[in-house]
Amino acid sequence: MTTDRRRWRLAVPVAAALAGTLFVASAVSSGGTDLRPGGADLQALVSDRAQDVDQLTRRLDELQADVDRLGAEVADKDVRDLRRKASAVEDAAGLTPVSGPGVVVTLDDAPAGQASDDVDANVLVVHQQDIQAFVNALWTGGAVAMTLQGRRLVSTTAVKCVGNTVVIEGVPYAPPYVIEAVGDDEAFTQALATSPSVGFYREDAKTYGLGLDVDRVSALDVPAYAGRPVMEHARPL
Repeated sequence: MTTDRRRWRLAVPVAAALAGTLFVASAVSSGGTDLRPGGADLQALVSDRAQDVDQLTRRLDELQADVDRLGAEVADKDVRDLRRKASAVEDAAGLTPVSGPGVVVTLDDAPAGQASDDVDANVLVVHQQDIQAFVNALWTGGAVAMTLQGRRLVSTTAVKCVGNTVVIEGVPYAPPYVIEAVGDDEAFTQALATSPSVGFYREDAKTYGLGLDVDRVSALDVPAYAGRPVMEHARPL
């Protein structure tokens, strides 16, 4: 018997033993069910997880309400003073809803047909700096309150660009990007007209077909910030 044939005679039972081990492990793990059922729906799974998050968020709000109620019952003078100070800055911190006239700015990627070999694909999409340009201009124009994709913007809100999406506080969003700001229409118009960064975007919108709409509206409802603002700062040694 040749060496190769002896190797095959040894390899066959070893392979069979490994396969049997894998079958047993699979059966134990699945508990007798299909590990990859044909009816698996990823979208439904994501929806279920989103519902779980919503339930946990509602539970968190309930617990926070209990904490607020119990805290209000505390008679300590220092606690009452701190609560008065906190209430005084709630509006500035974005913790209360705001309504009033304002503007709605919509930014969008260029249509797919705009792409060509001699055009850099990066100029055909909305980037974080484009959104930030309009947000900064509206703040300069005296915006009382603002949202991006329906989320209240506060001093700690970070807008990041990841691939072809924008991430706001860990949540990804695809275009079009909608900015809503409550404030004076004339001041907004002046701020948008004099912002160099907004001017650059306007030029690209004309040249490459980027989406840009600025609509004046008589009434906007901006919700309160839904998160728990956390400020971190350095302390001297």
